[in-house]
Amino acid sequence: MMTNLVELKVNLHCEECIKKILKAIKKIQADIETYNVDIELNKVIVTGNVTTQEVIRVIHKIGKTATTWEENPTANC
Repeated sequence: MMTNLVELKVNLHCEECIKKILKAIKKIQADIETYNVDIELNKVIVTGNVTTQEVIRVIHKIGKTATTWEENPTANC
């Protein structure tokens, strides 16, 4: 089993949306080991047998924008 580290840039401006994001990540049908948010950096960190695309997809589903950390922050999804 592969353990991937997924780091995404997501706008974390309030408690409510952080809760929503964590709840969405929890629902991913994959072996997630850890998930965390860094409010200072607007960063979502997920480790486990999960792909970047899967995490982005569930975050988009709840109406949030998620981009990979390496991407140009001004790039529009």
